[in-house]
Amino acid sequence: MFKFEKLVFGDLGWGDELLLATLMTITVSILSMGLGLCLAIVTVWAKLITNRIARLIANFYTTVVRGVPELLVIYLIFFGGNSIVMSVAKLFGYNGYIELNALTIGTIAIAFISATYSSEVIRAAYLSVNKGQVEAAKALGLSKFQILLRVMGPQIIRFALPGIGNVWQITLKDTSLISVTGLVEIMRQTRIASNVEHSPLTFLITAAFLYLFLTTFSGKFFKFLEQNYSKGYN
Repeated sequence: MFKFEKLVFGDLGWGDELLLATLMTITVSILSMGLGLCLAIVTVWAKLITNRIARLIANFYTTVVRGVPELLVIYLIFFGGNSIVMSVAKLFGYNGYIELNALTIGTIAIAFISATYSSEVIRAAYLSVNKGQVEAAKALGLSKFQILLRVMGPQIIRFALPGIGNVWQITLKDTSLISVTGLVEIMRQTRIASNVEHSPLTFLITAAFLYLFLTTFSGKFFKFLEQNYSKGYN
């Protein structure tokens, strides 16, 4: 029933493969979170400006992506990503075949999902900044960039960190869904090992502990960041 001896490193076990799969999960999570935050910032900007069309597009994006199953979003990007890229390439005169690899598709898909949640966190953090401080900064002659960098930026980060920490946990666990693209992360490797060794419980329990370790460590890291950015406010 349980074959925990199959978790050793070397030719006799799956330790090496599970370690590489864990590193792949971490890599995809970091890349997706970084890309998602960039997309979230653009989305927040579009929601806050006076341009009605930009606001409609941003609201449509966040509403639709949050309203459909995440696996469906991954499938849409997985099957439609290559077609979109080739269509764009044709506009620049390139008519060859382009195929995105599983890492690229997985990263884009998870980033596309996490950005919708991050955008709401960042928007709420932006609106939480006391506007009187902004007016005071303008009265002191600070430029818009200086106000963003020195006044609003640090406070937005402080207000957003708890929510961003939660989005990171969601992003980390959502990487399990991209096993459908063929990318060998924790869940994909777990399925492969389970089929070969005919001991699914062994590897499912191992996968659970790996995710629990990653989320626990991440939680402590974000807690440290929150305490660091809250110095002088508590």
